[in-house]
Amino acid sequence: MQKLRGMIMAMAAGCASIESAASAQGEQVITVPGFADFLAVDGDTVWATNHGRVERWSRQGKLAEVAMTKPCGGMVVFRHALWVADCKDGTVVRIDTRTAQKTATIATGIANPAGELNVVAGAGSIWVASDEKGVVARIDPRTNSVTASITVDPGTYYLAFGLGSLWAVSAKGQSVQRIDPRTNAVVKRTALGKEPGFLAAGAGAVWVQEQGDGTVARIDPRSGELLGRVKVGAVVKYGDIDTGGRMVWLRTTEDQTFAVIDPKTMTVLARVGKQEGSGALRYTHSGIWTSAHDVHTLTWWPRPAQFKK
Repeated sequence: MQKLRGMIMAMAAGCASIESAASAQGEQVITVPGFADFLAVDGDTVWATNHGRVERWSRQGKLAEVAMTKPCGGMVVFRHALWVADCKDGTVVRIDTRTAQKTATIATGIANPAGELNVVAGAGSIWVASDEKGVVARIDPRTNSVTASITVDPGTYYLAFGLGSLWAVSAKGQSVQRIDPRTNAVVKRTALGKEPGFLAAGAGAVWVQEQGDGTVARIDPRSGELLGRVKVGAVVKYGDIDTGGRMVWLRTTEDQTFAVIDPKTMTVLARVGKQEGSGALRYTHSGIWTSAHDVHTLTWWPRPAQFKK
């Protein structure tokens, strides 16, 4: 597996809006003007936040664009709708993915107006960190209204839903909190390392970036206890994380585009692509989408055969 390091290298972007990279792995680089950042998978396509808009892209080009004031953070597709935070307006916007039209704007407040947060779906609801003092808002998609406000640790920005719970990370409190969706209450807190950030629930655990330590923490989904850490580098600042195909996929800002972590051995199996600054990552069954806003690209990476299980 060590020989996989660096096998997939992104090709330099040219003038065309879409370029098929000529590497053996066949990644495709798509030039996206502006600041393409956070991603949400929608079938064979992907939604990306950008300056003053969200955009829907396929491997053939841009399919749709919806104007917003300041779209920010991770998004989610749920019930034929894209749910995305607006950091300037302090709202969550619902966009019909079939028509690319806004259908609702829900006043929630936004915990981190700088944009480092995410909107997630689970237990029939939409969830967003809504107040820096420590509040998570629960939205009912049937009524497009906030139905619960959950008290959490101050500085809680990052959410993930999976394995039966909502998981919330406080960057300031250096904690991950397990929230029971049946009671809308925190039932477990676990201490984390330096500068915890984005997280993902899957591959048998909850995985949290510890950005200041350069590690990914593994949390037991039943007990909420820390099970171990994977050392990735000096830091894993910003970037993104996802699970799928029995692997953990970590978007990084240093040394490579993303790393592949084996959850069984707790080791880095591969480091893929070149260093290209901050961006997001989303897993699909057939491949990986990454963004790199500093170089104005989206990239589609066919999933290497070594990780198809």
